Amino acid sequence: MESIYNPQSIEADVQKFWTDNNTFKAEELPGKEKFYCLAMFPYPSGRLHMGHVRNYSLGDVISRYQRMQGKNVMQPMGWDAFGLPAENAAIKNNSAPAKWTYENIDYMRNQLKSLGFGYDWSRELATCKKDYYRWEQWFFTQLYEKGLVYKKNATVNWDPVDQTVLANEQVIDGRGWRSGALVERKEIPQWFIKITDYAEELINDLDQLTDWPEQVKTMQRNWIGRSEGVEMTFQVVDSEESFDIYTTRPDTLMGVTYVALAAQHPLALAAAENNVELAEFIQSCKTNKSTEADMATMEKKGVDTGLKAIHPISGDIVPVWAANFVLMDYGSGAVMSVPGHDQRDWEFATKYGLEIKQVIAGTENDDVTKAAITEKNVLVNSGEFDGLSFEDGFKAISDKLISENKGKVTVNYRLRDWGVSRQRYWGTPIPMMHLANGESVPVPADQLPVELPEDVIMNGVTSPIKDNPEWAKTTYNGEEAFRETDTFDTFMESSWYYARYCSPNDDTQMLDPAKANYWLPVDQYIGGIEHAILHLLYARFFHKLLRDAGLVTSDEPFKKLLCQGMVLADTYYREADNGGQDWIAPTDVEVERDEKGQVTTAVSKLDGKPVISAGMSKMSKSKNNGIDPQEVINLYGADTVRLFIMFTSPPEQTLEWSDTGVEGAHRFLKRVWKLTYDFTQAADVSQAAPSIEGLTLNSAQKLLRRELHKTIAKVSDDIGRRNTFNTAIAAIMELMNHLGKASIASIEDRVVMHEAIRAVVLMLTPIVPHLSHHLWSMIGDGNPVENTAWPVVDDSALVEDEKLIIVQVNGKLRAKITVSADASKEVVEEIGFNDENVSKFIDGKTVRKVIYVPGKLLNIVAN
Repeated sequence: MESIYNPQSIEADVQKFWTDNNTFKAEELPGKEKFYCLAMFPYPSGRLHMGHVRNYSLGDVISRYQRMQGKNVMQPMGWDAFGLPAENAAIKNNSAPAKWTYENIDYMRNQLKSLGFGYDWSRELATCKKDYYRWEQWFFTQLYEKGLVYKKNATVNWDPVDQTVLANEQVIDGRGWRSGALVERKEIPQWFIKITDYAEELINDLDQLTDWPEQVKTMQRNWIGRSEGVEMTFQVVDSEESFDIYTTRPDTLMGVTYVALAAQHPLALAAAENNVELAEFIQSCKTNKSTEADMATMEKKGVDTGLKAIHPISGDIVPVWAANFVLMDYGSGAVMSVPGHDQRDWEFATKYGLEIKQVIAGTENDDVTKAAITEKNVLVNSGEFDGLSFEDGFKAISDKLISENKGKVTVNYRLRDWGVSRQRYWGTPIPMMHLANGESVPVPADQLPVELPEDVIMNGVTSPIKDNPEWAKTTYNGEEAFRETDTFDTFMESSWYYARYCSPNDDTQMLDPAKANYWLPVDQYIGGIEHAILHLLYARFFHKLLRDAGLVTSDEPFKKLLCQGMVLADTYYREADNGGQDWIAPTDVEVERDEKGQVTTAVSKLDGKPVISAGMSKMSKSKNNGIDPQEVINLYGADTVRLFIMFTSPPEQTLEWSDTGVEGAHRFLKRVWKLTYDFTQAADVSQAAPSIEGLTLNSAQKLLRRELHKTIAKVSDDIGRRNTFNTAIAAIMELMNHLGKASIASIEDRVVMHEAIRAVVLMLTPIVPHLSHHLWSMIGDGNPVENTAWPVVDDSALVEDEKLIIVQVNGKLRAKITVSADASKEVVEEIGFNDENVSKFIDGKTVRKVIYVPGKLLNIVAN
């Protein structure tokens, strides 16, 4: 064993040992408790960033800890390989997305291996490989046969210059990212999966997820948006036409003064045929942003359609307007407007001079001419419903509508069916065919997969498979047919990858039910809070589809969820000539700080000129403050990076990158190395290995063992139950302080020290596995540390047979005495009074009072 810790000399050797011995290969072992640990797989962007490193370090620590608990652990890794970034990179680099993706996968795989993560690489998958997406296509055809898949027109972002559909992220300030043209809203045929059929179950089953953060469950409940309300019909005056609306506030129905339709509503489109102003308004709405945030803040605009509607209860005639705040994508594309009790409706009515009625009581300061009264209260100005509470008003009004066959009570959801069509190239081809008669049929199972051609040239405008008519040509029952040229939303691939890991190499079926049901559900899932809604919701939905297809038996895919915080780093910039900022990498800045760690001066290492500190923000390319993990590994080793990331912050909170913190983590590992080295040099380890049992230990040795086993208990709880890895590491560091001062002169000293060092190495194994593997080969029992059990708390070591008592005279410390743990107050007082230093401070004085806190403090009051 070398005297100096040199990670570069050991980490590659340890990693080779793991590879040669298939250390982390997982197999189904019926009868042995399993533990499936999974971190959200990465997009192969080219390089790992520190967010990746944090995510995967957390998973690896948990996996290794559970392995040491004797569980059968599976920790796989793969690649979320389809998606728009590969297309953009291919266009930029004049390459095919496949080539770019596979090269990135190779590079990132080596990065993951260099960090020492204990993955079962035999289970590696990439979602862009046909052996993966084949089964996704097969499953989609099964859903189609069950009636869970359908096709309808849906609104998309349309670039009129490039003549292509744009993803939301390709629309910048309302314009196409390449052409700069104003993006229009256009309806085209899209494929949907009926997630709304599972809305109630998706909400109810959140109660099963007791080990998920409440924040995430709340976000999902709000996204699904279950509400109970009334659906009612408004008849159009002098017409056989009518339209339905849904409201959760039927108590305000008597306050309706106008009705608003979406610009694309069939009634609005029909009215526009003879109304130039309305037609122009509808055209202008095609370029509107349609996110909820945009809709809430944009200026409310509309045009009177000229249509009138009949109030379903009062019979009053109300105008029908087309409004930009109503979308066809949500509900029926029509809303009843109650400006007295809805602020959005109030703003619209105020702008266009429409009537505002108050039908809900307010406080004496409320005035519907100044703002809407949105609180639920007693009904007023509502005829037969006056004086009713919200609940009674809801029931009375809904009962009347039902009795007159004009409405019904219904449950509604904010959630909409999952639109899975994408007009991009780099994705899974949707396995449907279009026939000459207009019918769509699924691709037969024996013709799957529908392969995506990989040797293509990207023109930056349209999909290569849309540009190639020959690719789409096929036959169905001997007749000409055309393949669907849309590809799946990439959320499809990430919604079931966790299940495919259970049998990734099975070429006969999507999942092997026996293997899937052995491993599933995932025991620990780890990923960023940004995936709290869509990814996790779609994965939960997909799991229920798999269950109902008989492939799995569990209701939920992920038992326990950990959402890690972001990684922050310092940011520096200079003012640019155009008024913006030129961001400078932290590694190119020389910084001086005050005693509180605040930046006092910052200058560029490149030219010596000052730069401006902008504080800490999320590591990103846009602010040039990312830290390359590989550079830090090359300098300090993977274990230092892992230790710093696990120690610096609780996993759910943001982590602030600090060069001094990394250096501190490295110094600690050198201390562990040196303590072990010094011990092995000073003592014959084989001679130091006798059992503690039978040895007579002195007070110092007993105290050290007590500190050791208190630490084992704390670290076990912090890692195994609380997932507070930073406090676990802090406890090990504190124990190291005790060990650094301990004697190894006697055989008893050496036995206690040997036990302690072994325990430290074992407790550090999940966190710094390379160092621990190497040190264990010096002081262990001959088995690899990866196959060694977690240290067990010796309860007898925690029993204190002596107590250290603080003795004070008039509140000031005068002595520390050691007494038997079961010493009575009288014995403690006798020993305390007889202490030489105590007696001189009470000599000649009258003892007025003696205060004894059992096992801790003796305070003598004398004057």
